[in-house]
Amino acid sequence: MPIVPGDWITALFSMTERWIGATGIVHFSIGNFVMIAVGFLLIYLGITKRHEPFLLVPIGVGAILANIPNTGLMEQGGLLRYFYSGVELTILPPLIFLGVGAMTDFGPLIANPSVILFGAAAHIGIFIALVGAKMLGFSIYEAGAIGIIGGADGPMAIYVSSKLAPHLLGQVAVAAYSYMALLPIIQPPIMRLLTTKKARTTIMKQLRPVTRRERIIFPIVMLVVVNALLPPIAPLVSMFMLGNLLRESGVVERLSNTAAGTMLDIVTIFLVTAIGATMSAENFFNFRTAEIVVLGMIAFATGTAGGVLAGNVAYWLTKGKINPLIGSAGIAAVPMAARVSHMVAFKENPRNLLVMHAMGPNIAGVFGTAVSGSIMLTLLGFS
Repeated sequence: MPIVPGDWITALFSMTERWIGATGIVHFSIGNFVMIAVGFLLIYLGITKRHEPFLLVPIGVGAILANIPNTGLMEQGGLLRYFYSGVELTILPPLIFLGVGAMTDFGPLIANPSVILFGAAAHIGIFIALVGAKMLGFSIYEAGAIGIIGGADGPMAIYVSSKLAPHLLGQVAVAAYSYMALLPIIQPPIMRLLTTKKARTTIMKQLRPVTRRERIIFPIVMLVVVNALLPPIAPLVSMFMLGNLLRESGVVERLSNTAAGTMLDIVTIFLVTAIGATMSAENFFNFRTAEIVVLGMIAFATGTAGGVLAGNVAYWLTKGKINPLIGSAGIAAVPMAARVSHMVAFKENPRNLLVMHAMGPNIAGVFGTAVSGSIMLTLLGFS
């Protein structure tokens, strides 16, 4: 029986309707468009402004993908869901610490251990954000997860929030990594506001040389001491020290180069893209997320201020021998915070090379965040 033209038209419309329904076109919401715009903004900042592109570009791409309906990328069996499983199972964060340890020079901290006080002072933001979150109605577990954003340590924020408030893991991780990437924007105004031009131009005395024996002994001792005192964060600290020992031993250069290079790059792609993929409109386009983002900003700002104020005290006590700008590096974003300290000082005085001095407080900040996270996990029953 021949098919009349009307039947062809009906069939065509039916197939077109099914095809459109299978695409994401008709399922877009206003929230999706807003979050996609956020993704484009992050990519723009990473590529055009060069604000930590290794973080912002993958996060931005993940945010865009998360808000295109019907892709299934974050559903069970989806590609990005597999990436995110490494975050949920806390596999990827320790691997990041392994790579960072393999590229970190502990020499500045060993040469001047007193700068650990800057790391302690710069973590006041964690507890200010924790108190603020509790006052806004978050549970003590959620407040702890939000507060750890102030440590400026993405893997540590993921690890602690996965234990205390796994339902906030996406928001906490995105806030932590986004603010880490935006340190060159967030920190300099605070640093200039709290210091004098004279203090910012201070040139510090060169650090003493650190022996190879000291460099090898330090990570071994820290493996024992930190894990004994802070067992809840043993996976992260263990990998951090293992990576550094690979670097300083001088006998496994291939392993050290792999951990600090290829492996770290691959794990960063998986981790940061997965974090960006949590930025769906359903998860992020709400008032609660806005509160977390604001609290994270407060944590970063007050942490930076705390470190700089401690630097001012040291500048006064040493009669101008310590540049207070190194205090801002007391948060744990290695080596980003140290680079920002150096950048601000260099603009004030082109003869001022502050980066190695700032690395001491920066490394101390990693231990400061580890201590803060361990205290929270222990007190709240997650040892």
